[in-house]
Amino acid sequence: MMNPGKKMWIAALAVAGALGSVPATAGPYSDDLSKCLVRSTGDAEKRTLVKWIFAAVALHPEVADISSVTPAQRAEMTRNTAKIFEKLLADSCRTEVQQAVQYEGPQTIGSSFQVLGQVAARELFSNPNVAANMADLGKYIDQKRIAEAMGKAR
Repeated sequence: MMNPGKKMWIAALAVAGALGSVPATAGPYSDDLSKCLVRSTGDAEKRTLVKWIFAAVALHPEVADISSVTPAQRAEMTRNTAKIFEKLLADSCRTEVQQAVQYEGPQTIGSSFQVLGQVAARELFSNPNVAANMADLGKYIDQKRIAEAMGKAR
């Protein structure tokens, strides 16, 4: 049985990985773990992960005033995400977790969850409403100035 301190450390790595703050580790076992995490996470779980990341980021003082996530909602999202992480690490990808940690070190957990977070975020940004709003940025940019800055203006 794993000691509580090690459990907390692994959970912290997973959380950090999902938020993208762990440097990526390139190795075959890390790659296998990343693939397993993505393959083993359903669409509903990816949406849960995206909501949790949004709720966490919404705590930042620069954006807190434009978010209406309540503490109860945030706690529920955190609980749901913890269940997903636990299922992935202990059940769905257990073999890949063990091999990645054994051969490439425990940081592979964080870097593999970073990949999962990126996949979930990509799905968020591919939503037509989100993509259309992101494209609106171009309406407000002076394309001539940008071209001049890039040295392409004649």
